[in-house]
Amino acid sequence: MVNVRSAVLNDLEPLSALLDGYRQFYKQPSDIQAAHDFLDQRMGLGDSFILVSESKDGTLTGFVQLYPGVSTVGLNARWTLNDLFVLPECRDKGTGRALMEAATQLAHDHGVARLILMTQVENERAQHLYESLGWQRNTAFYGYLLDVK
Repeated sequence: MVNVRSAVLNDLEPLSALLDGYRQFYKQPSDIQAAHDFLDQRMGLGDSFILVSESKDGTLTGFVQLYPGVSTVGLNARWTLNDLFVLPECRDKGTGRALMEAATQLAHDHGVARLILMTQVENERAQHLYESLGWQRNTAFYGYLLDVK
């Protein structure tokens, strides 16, 4: 059984390494200090929810990060599940599933009506996990991006 809990400030160092691994998965250069600063800001502002998974010895093995938002059309809360990362050696052991289920429960506990996420088209492993948990691929809307910096 995978232990999942809310991240705390004492997790900042190992969580920074996980975030750095996540960014490298998406072809970003390694930058532990930037990952640390980013997470420190998130935790300081409290503008995201971060859940971590840990092994029996307390080593962090993965994380999921959610950002609160709202839906004008639905007139309710809608959170974005922005990040999910599991150490390669901990994949296929239920860690990602446990993190996703904990994120869903957290949203439910906060009265959130809908979770949304995006993943790369090539990330079939993640798509399989999401669909096995009941997530539905959005075929009604196109996603657009605009770089403004």
